[in-house]
Amino acid sequence: MEISGVISAIVIGIVIGVLGRLVIPGRQRIGILWTIAIGIVAAFIGTGIASGLDVADTEGVDWVEWLIQIALAALGVAAISKVKLRR
Repeated sequence: MEISGVISAIVIGIVIGVLGRLVIPGRQRIGILWTIAIGIVAAFIGTGIASGLDVADTEGVDWVEWLIQIALAALGVAAISKVKLRR
């Protein structure tokens, strides 16, 4: 992966993190940095899963890949929020 691909993944990860946070109802008790970190990780893992399912490179917008990434980000935000709530 080239540096431009990594930078793109980080920018997309930020968007994915915010969208994942918006999907979860209610208030999440995590900061923006956690949201960004979760989004970046979800973007990388989601791309790997989409590649494994052979839906990463389709014509037009890769909606399935985006949905996988957003779902992973939502799960990550919910999990971290629960851990933070227990403390």
